[in-house]
Amino acid sequence: MGTLLYLVLLAVSGLFVGAFARLALPGKDPLSIPATMAVGIVGSFLAGLAAWAVFGRGGGGLVLSILFATAIMYAIRRSRGGGLLSPGGRGRRGDLPR
Repeated sequence: MGTLLYLVLLAVSGLFVGAFARLALPGKDPLSIPATMAVGIVGSFLAGLAAWAVFGRGGGGLVLSILFATAIMYAIRRSRGGGLLSPGGRGRRGDLPR
């Protein structure tokens, strides 16, 4: 039961961190709920690694996790052709942005 509870809490915390990362960038991001969870989990993991490398201890904290997840969201936007203020992808009429 302990492993199942850990995985559920990991998914919920990933969703929480990923949702705040999506809110930190303006515009609507076309990500599903599992993709948002994955962004949050990876952001938290990288924040923990950075805190361990800099401070010599684990636990990046919530703010650092959200910052890393926001950076991942920005990288996803850039890979789709968007920028800081727009998510990219298709426009209103279905054409590619100029």
